[in-house]
Amino acid sequence: MTVAIGLGYTKAGHPATLDLEELLATRLLVQGNSGSGKSHLLRRLLEQSAPRVQQAVIDPEGDFVTLAERFGHLVINAELHNEHGLQVAGERARIHRVSTVLNLEGLDAEDQLRRAAAFLGGLFDVERDHWYPMLVVVDEAQLFAPAVSGDVSDEARKLSLGAMTNLMCRGRKRGLAGVIATQRLAKLAKNVAAEASNFLMGRTFLDIDMARAADLLGMERRQAEAFRDLERGHFMALGPALSRSPLGIHIGTTETQPPNATPRLMPMPEAMLEDARAVILAAPPPEAPRVRRPPPWPPEPDLLIQLMAAKSAARENRAEAVEELQSPEKLAERRERMDRILGAILADPEAGFRAIGVLYQDFLVRCRIEGPGAGAPDLNAFRRMLTRARAGISAEMADDDVWQDVQARGANLPEDMQGIFMMIARAALDGLSCPSDLAIARAYGTRSLGRARRVLTYMEEQELIVCQMDGAGRRIVTLVELARATAPGDPHAEEALAG
Repeated sequence: MTVAIGLGYTKAGHPATLDLEELLATRLLVQGNSGSGKSHLLRRLLEQSAPRVQQAVIDPEGDFVTLAERFGHLVINAELHNEHGLQVAGERARIHRVSTVLNLEGLDAEDQLRRAAAFLGGLFDVERDHWYPMLVVVDEAQLFAPAVSGDVSDEARKLSLGAMTNLMCRGRKRGLAGVIATQRLAKLAKNVAAEASNFLMGRTFLDIDMARAADLLGMERRQAEAFRDLERGHFMALGPALSRSPLGIHIGTTETQPPNATPRLMPMPEAMLEDARAVILAAPPPEAPRVRRPPPWPPEPDLLIQLMAAKSAARENRAEAVEELQSPEKLAERRERMDRILGAILADPEAGFRAIGVLYQDFLVRCRIEGPGAGAPDLNAFRRMLTRARAGISAEMADDDVWQDVQARGANLPEDMQGIFMMIARAALDGLSCPSDLAIARAYGTRSLGRARRVLTYMEEQELIVCQMDGAGRRIVTLVELARATAPGDPHAEEALAG
């Protein structure tokens, strides 16, 4: 079956299409100088194919993060995660079939290579059962598969080059279809570029790049100068997924735009030369002197006494705090405050879409203001508390034997799905309506309703729940092992489950 997506139109005005299924088997290489329209082409390809195939975008400049709002891509800010975390994220993205954008903006060149290699490694090394078809788009591919060593370390270059080679050479059998874009073919490693069978060549000025582009398209050398005259957004296409002979195409419009638009000319400010001279050449502010006096050694006797007294006072304060927390009244009061703080955080409509680290910092600040007692929970404990709070379960309810059983049954799910399981369990145990797709999406931290439905499908595959529809089109979810079911609920309801 041929699945054609529209890229734009030809010089003759006919639709220019790309065979998506053929692309998955043959891969794509895009070349064009800066300003030729490569990123626009990639955006058009991603938008047109988003409903049909899972996607992952390696984005060094943060140009594609706007896909999230319109098409539900998960934006992963690489600077907030280490290499191991990104590798695991790549594996989970394939397992759950979530389209992602790896935003590498803000990282230096070496960190970009290392984190991109880790994420690509996670996509590549997933178990065979999860080798679903996937487009992997790498913008500015010459950064991640350089032909020669540059300013980065050899280790980082080898990691990134190895990941890119796996993507283009061995990825096909694993369902990975590489789409790589580069400003210059001469800067891209040959063993990476050679695996592509489809080509889109844009405006190019250097003779060596024009000659290589002509060779790849089967054109004569004297025709190579045609690449110099291509307009922005115009490309020459060739390949089994595009055309059997070189074909000029003009890329169509896109629904989304990059965060930073192309700079436009602006009128100069009407500033007098004297004003500019006074502002630009004004004396710089004096620098504060940086004097660091070494501490006396050995410490003076009175300083030793102060340190010992402070240490003794801190020990006594900790002992008093522990004694207070051991009393049932204090423990109950502390739990109530924690639930109140979590409720205040989750009352923000955007809380479900914020990173866990940001929510944890907000939680710590509120804890200092509320004063819930010594020993604020660490990040892992906060993550568990947040999962429980999103499901509408208080700390007191969580200690009940029934809820302990629910948590134990959902423990085999990925951590980000356990809260959804608890939300459904709460609706079933309390006789409430089944949560809507919107409620599930918010609890899962996404704006994509399709992703919310895929979470339920995954739970069904794990034989934890059974989803059914009644005659009125309302959804009923049954917890298999607990033999409890939710009341019928409209999956398309606009309001989330009240907490």
